[in-house]
Formats: sequence, structure tokens, C-alpha cells
Amino acid sequence: MKKTPFVTLEQAQTIAAQIPTPFHLYDEAGIRKNAREVKEAFAWNPGFKEYFAVKATPNPYILQILHEEGCGCDCATYTELLLAEAVGITGHEIMFSSNVTPEQDMRRAVELGAYINLDDATHVDLLARTAEKMPETVCLRYNPGGSFSLGNTIMDMPRDAKYGMTEDQMAGAILRLAKMGVQHFGIHALLASNAVSNEYYPELASNLFRLAVRLRNATGCHIAFVNLSGGVGVDYRPEQPKCDIYTIGQGVHNKYQEILVPQGMGDIAIFTELGRFMLAPYGHLISTVLHQKHIYREYIGLDACAANLMRPAMYGAYHHITVLGKEDAPLDHVYDVVGGLCENNDKFAIERSLPQIDVGDIVAIHDTGAHGFSMGYNYNGKLRSAEVLLHPDGTFQMIRRAETPADYFATFDFSPFHFAE
Repeated sequence: MKKTPFVTLEQAQTIAAQIPTPFHLYDEAGIRKNAREVKEAFAWNPGFKEYFAVKATPNPYILQILHEEGCGCDCATYTELLLAEAVGITGHEIMFSSNVTPEQDMRRAVELGAYINLDDATHVDLLARTAEKMPETVCLRYNPGGSFSLGNTIMDMPRDAKYGMTEDQMAGAILRLAKMGVQHFGIHALLASNAVSNEYYPELASNLFRLAVRLRNATGCHIAFVNLSGGVGVDYRPEQPKCDIYTIGQGVHNKYQEILVPQGMGDIAIFTELGRFMLAPYGHLISTVLHQKHIYREYIGLDACAANLMRPAMYGAYHHITVLGKEDAPLDHVYDVVGGLCENNDKFAIERSLPQIDVGDIVAIHDTGAHGFSMGYNYNGKLRSAEVLLHPDGTFQMIRRAETPADYFATFDFSPFHFAE
């Protein structure tokens, strides 16, 4: 299969004439279409809500687009809470899922009226200390331990994860919270990441629905919602299958009808926290070729680097690369595509088959809409890039300017020195 960029060479050149590369570019039309499809796929559940994982793409323009499409925010930190609030997203439109949580963060989440998702049984006390009045509804995060499998394939190892509580801890926390005045409860779990499978969510749902029944029976509590969190993956590689959100939604519906409805628990709302699935395919890192190097391998040097997109250097993650204007050219060259950091793992691609690349070419690195810009950093004094929104009518808007050296130096006190800006 072929991955096609959502931007043409001509469009990229027009943008680059005003906003120099590298920059992250987002496709508004694709984001809106995908958000509507997620909503439609779970329309069978009257209480359904998608809480977009802010950590994936923390930009107010992106959050506003998703809010207009009915999405809330999944926040993990004080700053993410402030970002959601700035866009007008408050109350139960926020899911606060944090771990190792500072009191300041918990207090702000309570003040905003967010759903609080407790990661640990000891956080019952933290919530009690920071809330003048206990919330009516509280969520608890589950860790089943062991491994999580689909068929004969181990998807992930929850026993190695720092997140969540055991089932016994959840039951104890529910009983304590009920005595404090909490009336309704939610349960949450993330048991695999980037699962490119239509079976992941239904299997996760099956586990959480059965857990909901057991907790209800053990404590007498009312389970108000089940939060399936994230984990639904995207097809980073051209040969990978693409998840079908309608098939996934129907699979969850089948488990709901099979497990919850016969238990008289058909009022449970379904929540999701899809960061990667909502945004990754609708972002490109646009970069210009600065350099060619011919030694033991052929190297193509970009004006972007791992500071703009960490995933390949950090995880060895694959991101497809299109040389704009050469989409149909033969892939008859083999290159390492690299950035300029003083680190040998600063490579976007290793021995990748690509068309002939020339200095000045513009490349689109695919699927950077989630965990792209947000994982950036300033090593080597590299400055974070701009973010640009491509509107459905073909116009574009800078939604975050690139950093400048003044930004980099802003947190220093240079008064003892003679520093020339």
C-alpha cells in the first residue's frame, strides 16, 4: 500500500516562503472527519465521550477543533489543565488521569470540576486533602498484572507498568470513597499501546466490563462509566492494516450487550482517550534537505532533527517519508535520513529506499500529529519548530511560532555577564 501526504509540494513551498522549515503541519479536514467517525462509531452509547489526550498534541487550536466536534480533554498535569481551561474546556469535559500527582495538580483538577481518575489507592487521601467537598463521581485506574494478550500474541505486560491499582485495592478504595460521600464510580485501564488491531478495544472492554460487574457485586457501588483510555494504533508503515473505528465500536457494543446489559448495568457510559488515533495521521513534519554525505552509506541531512521528532531516535519508531514532488518516482536509492544533532541516533530513517534526493528538496515525514512536536526538546540548543494548521479551503495558519534564541535564553539570569543578543 502507499501512504499519500495531505499536502502537495506547491502547498509546502507556499507555506515555507512565509514560515521557514522545519514545521509541523496539521490537516484540519482530516482531524474533523476522524473525530466525527469516532463519535458515530460509538453513537449506540448515549453517554459516549472522547477525551482527547492533550499530551499527544498540546495546542489550543487543535483542542478547540476537537471541542467543536464534541471532544473533551484528558489531562495529566497542572499545565495541561490550564491549557484546557484556556480553551473553555472545564467540568466533566476534563478527565484528569495523573500519576505521582502533586497536590497542586489535584487541587486544580478538583477546582475545575474535572473527573478525577485515581492512579493509586493512596490518592484517596490526596483527594480528600485537596477537595473541600468530595466529588460526586470518582474514577479508578486498574492494573490487572500479568500480560495482556490477543489470541496467542502478547500485546503488553501490565505487570511491568507503574500505573493503576489491583482489583482488591480498587474495591477498598471504592468503599472508602463511598463513606466519604462519593456516589458514582468510573473504571479505567490502558493495557496496550499502539495496538493496530480491531480486536484490542473489544477485548479491553470485555475485561473492564467484567471488572465492573465484580466491583458492583463486591461493593454495591454504582458504576457510571468505563473509560477504555487510548491504545488504538495507527498504520505507521504502508503495509500495516488500518484500524476500522466502526468495526471497533461495534465490537465494544457486542461486549456491552453480552456482559453489562444482562447484569442490569446498561446505563454505563463509554469514554475513550484517543490521542494517537485522533491526531497522528493528520500531522506531517515538513523539512528541507540541507546536505548530502557519501561515505560508507549515503546520508541525507535535514533541517529537522530528533529535537523535532523524538520517536525514531527514542524507540526506533518507523515514520514514512515522502519527498514532495517525487511521489511517483522510483525508489531506487537507499539513504539514511538524519538530523544535525551531535548524537548518532538522530536518524529518521536507516537504509530506507527512497527516490533520488537533492539538496533543497522538501520532505514530509508522516504521522507526526501525535507525540511529535509535544516530545520536542532543546538539546544542542536546537529550537522548537513552528506548528501550522492547513485549513480545508487550502489556506494555512501558524498556530505556534518557532522558538527564537531569546526564548531559549529567557530562563537564565544574564545580569552578571556581558551577553549580546
